[in-house]
Amino acid sequence: MRLRNILVFGAMALLSGRASLAQDASPGDASPVDPTGAIELPEVEVEAVSGNANTSAMQAFQNKMNAMDQSRDNFLLPKFGATSYNMDRETLEALPQGDNTPIDKVLLQAPGVSYDSAVSNPDYHVRNEYANVQYRINGILLPEGVSGLGPVLETGFIGNLNLLTGALPAQYGLRTAGVVDLTTRSEFTPGGSLSLYGGSFGTVSPSFNYGGSSGETQYFFTGRYMQNNEGLENATPTVDPIHDHTEQGKFFGYVSTMLGDSTRLTYMTGTAISQFQIPNVAGQQPLGDFGGTWFNSANLNENEYDSYVFNILALQTKGANYDMQLSFFNRYTDVHFVPDIYGDLVFNDVASNVTRQSLLNGIQFDGAYRLNDRHTLRAGVAVSGEETQVNNTSTVLPLAPDGTPLPLPLNVTDYNSKIGWNLGGYIQDEWKITNNLTLNTGLRFDQLYQFVDANQFSPRIALVYKPFEDTSIHAGYARYFTPPMQAQATPTNLALFNNTTQQPVIDANSPVLPERSHYFDVGVDQKVLPGLTVGADAYLKLATDLLDDGQFGQAVVLTQFNYANGYSEGLEFKAKYQNDGFTAYANFSTNRTKAINVVSNQYLFTDPVEFAYINNNYHFIDDAQLITASAGASYKWDNTLVSLDGIYGYGLRAGFANLDHVQPYTQFNFAIARDFNILPNAIWPSDKPLNLRFTVVNLLDTLYLLRSGTGIGEFAPQYGPRRGFFVTLSQKL
Repeated sequence: MRLRNILVFGAMALLSGRASLAQDASPGDASPVDPTGAIELPEVEVEAVSGNANTSAMQAFQNKMNAMDQSRDNFLLPKFGATSYNMDRETLEALPQGDNTPIDKVLLQAPGVSYDSAVSNPDYHVRNEYANVQYRINGILLPEGVSGLGPVLETGFIGNLNLLTGALPAQYGLRTAGVVDLTTRSEFTPGGSLSLYGGSFGTVSPSFNYGGSSGETQYFFTGRYMQNNEGLENATPTVDPIHDHTEQGKFFGYVSTMLGDSTRLTYMTGTAISQFQIPNVAGQQPLGDFGGTWFNSANLNENEYDSYVFNILALQTKGANYDMQLSFFNRYTDVHFVPDIYGDLVFNDVASNVTRQSLLNGIQFDGAYRLNDRHTLRAGVAVSGEETQVNNTSTVLPLAPDGTPLPLPLNVTDYNSKIGWNLGGYIQDEWKITNNLTLNTGLRFDQLYQFVDANQFSPRIALVYKPFEDTSIHAGYARYFTPPMQAQATPTNLALFNNTTQQPVIDANSPVLPERSHYFDVGVDQKVLPGLTVGADAYLKLATDLLDDGQFGQAVVLTQFNYANGYSEGLEFKAKYQNDGFTAYANFSTNRTKAINVVSNQYLFTDPVEFAYINNNYHFIDDAQLITASAGASYKWDNTLVSLDGIYGYGLRAGFANLDHVQPYTQFNFAIARDFNILPNAIWPSDKPLNLRFTVVNLLDTLYLLRSGTGIGEFAPQYGPRRGFFVTLSQKL
């Protein structure tokens, strides 16, 4: 029912937008009618004048909005010194699945981004880090969720995607492995599309988007409903997963209006509601402590329900030498994992019903002032307060005096509520030493009040040198302070589980700490030939209290912990070629990320031998993939598009202390699409085309294992998708 409400709300927004346009249309937009039969020349002249006036007003409004965008992106919040990888709207539409590509799969085509199961939240890693990624929409921070499954944002609203990594400027705090910097689509002429995507695995996904402008206001809405029978990665190597149905609904709305010539008010809202069945593995052997040995593991019925809602209000104003943006953001999210109580007791001796809820409110201010031709000052503050409620009701078995489990289930409830605060501020100076050499220095301060109190001053410095017009060299250093995710760092009352099958083997529960690190990055970008650019980047991270997470138990939620020390070192290479309708790209990266000595949430580890080993030896963390590559090409001529992309991975960890790894994997996706004008005018009174797209996911039907279920923080195996065939029908509005 909640999913239907999203689509109904989106459709109402679309219809109301079209009705508003009809009401706001000027008289000159209608065909003149003269009942007297007099000469209509004066009416035509009035129309022409009115039309020109409307066109002129529209152009002036568009110029003002574009000026605000450029000032925000280039002056107020520049990406100075960071390693950047950009995908515009044309690039997104050219992917084999187009706007049907989930945003996490879009990011797999960027350098240094490796594939992982959806359980890892998100199901990708940037430079082998855990989910240490932040999203920003039009420069405004979008707070993360609480370990839900699947992405909460829809690709259809994105006008431009920029992945920032490396030594980030001082305005970027908290999640710093990567910044997914999103710009909303900018539509001025009313229009959009209605689409239907479907195919293999019972996939059915209708969607819409509509945008435009009216007067001094611009708007855009998009919504999607999706259901299929492979919501999460298959737990078996079969074509069809067992118990893997999902239903998902997403909506995004954007309204922006000019208040005069240099002030803009923007409101954004979004909703994502998802339901997942947890995949099963047939043929598992019961433990024998409860319910006998006859239960069929293929009949387990575990489920998860996720929701995410956000609202953002932003006021931007600019002058000749300054720009400021003040924003307020609100986010509610919850995750509810529902176990199969009987079945989980049969196979795990525990069934955990887990609920995580979080309500967050915050304020963000950013300002920039140009002192002179050489110096630009920037400063900002951000404050957020988060209330989390974590409820874990575990059905467990008591232990007899000799340690034998007794088949007498009892419930143990561990509830924790917390209001935490994150406060941060920065100041930085961009100094143009020469026309070819620029130095950006900054200082950031962050204060954390959570389950632990901590703070840090973090200097940032970056140097950009452009010896030639087509060459850019950057080098930077950043001190990072990364707080744990409050809902994933909630302490557990271990005493509640004494003398039960959940009594921890390692009886230690130190609080999760913020990660502190030194980050060094150097890179070069070079335009080799017209249309061909290449780049290379090298980086080193040295961390104290390195954060990591994992699924420790049958509940598909993540829990965080710290390693005392860790490091990450890597190289990245990228190339892109574009000529007329042909585009091709290739990315390659290699990385080693290792850590030692667990210093928080030690009870999560159930093997004392493995625990002793990782406490005394540097070892790969579970997200550490040694080699990652992606490539793709597309060609568009006239109304036809052909597209191919692929990913490659080697070295994702497995086995005792992550000493082993799964086999390398590849996956290629292919699509062909064409625009048609086939609907009669009586059926669809529009000259807008109908787009037909045929897509094959995993073109070669490669069978590959992402997770073996044997590494640190892993519970069950996950396989990549098998070959699937999909068709998209999209009618332009």
